[in-house]
This record gives sequence, structure tokens and C-alpha cells, in this order.
Amino acid sequence: MYNLLKGKRGIIFGALDESSIAWKTAERVHEEGGVFVLTNAPASIRLGNINALAEQTNSQVIAADATSVTDLENLVDQAVEILGGKIDFVLHSIGMSVNVRKGNHYTNQNYEFTEKGWNVSAVSFHKVMQVLYKKDAMNEWGSIVALSYMAAQRVFPDYNDMADNKAFLESIARSFGYFFGRDKKVRVNTISQSPTATRAGTGVKGFDGFIAFAEKMSPLGNATADDCANYALTLFSDLTKKVTLQNLLHDGGFSNMGVSQEVMEMFE
Repeated sequence: MYNLLKGKRGIIFGALDESSIAWKTAERVHEEGGVFVLTNAPASIRLGNINALAEQTNSQVIAADATSVTDLENLVDQAVEILGGKIDFVLHSIGMSVNVRKGNHYTNQNYEFTEKGWNVSAVSFHKVMQVLYKKDAMNEWGSIVALSYMAAQRVFPDYNDMADNKAFLESIARSFGYFFGRDKKVRVNTISQSPTATRAGTGVKGFDGFIAFAEKMSPLGNATADDCANYALTLFSDLTKKVTLQNLLHDGGFSNMGVSQEVMEMFE
């Protein structure tokens, strides 16, 4: 522990259970001296165990539907009041595909499900930032981070319409990040994480096979949820004040591999 976040205030979206990246990040932020409020949709709060995390980290839980601007406005107002000042860091760890849940193939989407997926997974990020921007709720040199995946750039057939959602998310980060940086000196980045055994990740068809493949492809192996939490801390800290508009690959080197010897040996 380095007290990297001592005196900093934040909002962490999406902690569901002990396997989630948001949960791990909250634990590490607490250890590094940061304070925060936790938030998730009411249904997710009922399904998960976020209250135990709140007790562990001495934080409060505020229910908010991230697709609702009214809910987000209430969340930001309460967070500023509870924490005693403007926000220094935000983690957006939200993603959902109804098509994936229902087993709909990418070539046979239910478009109402598609729209709900991109609203939850990507447009919610724009809404979060727009509320923070309009309320001038972020401190200068604050940091906003969202979690992405390399399927935003490359084809992973079973990732389905979540690939489109992540591409949209990364574009929002760049476009809104420009205005947030220019006008408020706030940085905005996405982390493109290894496949990770969270509840959301394991819901993707063929996940077990792919996480094993990625492990063999990556020279450092897959980045875990704990690894991602540590990386997010660096982006929340003052050590990365000039890093913005980036999609930061955090995948053990997978993204620069063509093929590994370990994978080749499986076919020889």
C-alpha cells in the first residue's frame, strides 16, 4: 500500500460480488486511502452482495439505474454531499447483453434487446459523464475509467453484440474525454481487460475455452480482476495526470500476439 489515493473521493459503479472487477477495485481503493460511494441498479443490488462490500470499505450504497439521467443526477448530488466535496475518480464497470442472455446469435438479434444492451453498456457511460460535466462535479485532474474488451476491435464470434457495445463505449470515452479534458482538466480512459472470470464474463458462450486459449497466447498470462483493480488505481492516481483518451490494453500481451508456441503445439 502506497496511500496513492489518500484524500480522493469517488464513485464506483457495478460491484456485484467478490469476483467482479469493481468489487476488487473498491477494496484496493479503500486500502490506498480513497473514499467512495458504491452504486448499482436496484435489481443488481438485490442479486449481489454489495452491502457486505460497503461495510468492509466503510462506504455507502446508492441505488441508481445508470440509464436514467434522473437517477444519475441524484447519485452525483448524494455522492458529493456524503463524501464532502467534488469527485476525483469514477469507475464505470457496467455491461449487459440481453441477446447473449437469451442465446440469440449475432445474425439473429432481437433489436429491442440490442438497444437495451447498448443503452446499459455504452450510452450509460455518456450519461454518467454528461451529468458529472453539467454539474461541474469533478475536481481538476480527476479520472474517469470504463472497462472494455478487445472484441471492440477484433472478431470474437461468441461475444455477440457486446462487441458493438464496447466499440461504442470506447468511442464515447474519446469523444467526451476531449471535452472533459479541455474544459475541466479531467481525464477519461478505457481499460481493455483480459477475459476475466466474473459473473458477466462467464455468461458468454464458450468462455471457459477462450480464457484457456488466451492464457496460452499471452506471454504473461491473463490479467486477473485483482490485476485490473491495481491498474485502475494507477489511472485514478496523480501519477497518470496526462493520460487521457486512451484505450489501454491490459491483457498480458495477448493483443500483440499472432500465435504462441504453446498454441502451435496444440495443432502439431
